[in-house]
Amino acid sequence: MKEDQVVAEEPGFQDEEESLFQDIDLLQKHGINVADIKKLKSVGICTIKGIQMTTRRALCNVKGLSEAKVDKIKEAANKLIEPGFLTAFEYSEKRKMVFHITTGSQEFDKLLGGGIESMAITEAFGEFRTGKTQLSHTL
Repeated sequence: MKEDQVVAEEPGFQDEEESLFQDIDLLQKHGINVADIKKLKSVGICTIKGIQMTTRRALCNVKGLSEAKVDKIKEAANKLIEPGFLTAFEYSEKRKMVFHITTGSQEFDKLLGGGIESMAITEAFGEFRTGKTQLSHTL
């Protein structure tokens, strides 16, 4: 394996993973009481992202949560998670971290635009005996 094919893991990826799974108990710091948090946990909402993905109507159907409480919970959850919008400059900075893994064949790399792209999902499909397994073992 060539040295340029291996890249050290970036520390920023851990931050992204941790932000996806922020515990719902963090809402206490934003004025949500423990009883309401327990009600959310009892219906299976255990993360801040879970609150954001659940509709207001579904949260209002939780026994003991009024519309006012739901609005307060949603507002607190939005304060904890930064918005998912990226400027074009931020996106271009993320794209600079992308690298290409060579397949071992210069012609195949040209066909793929430089090789297999990192930070992306690449699918190989086709009839049997066409080299899919060989390609994956080569990488």
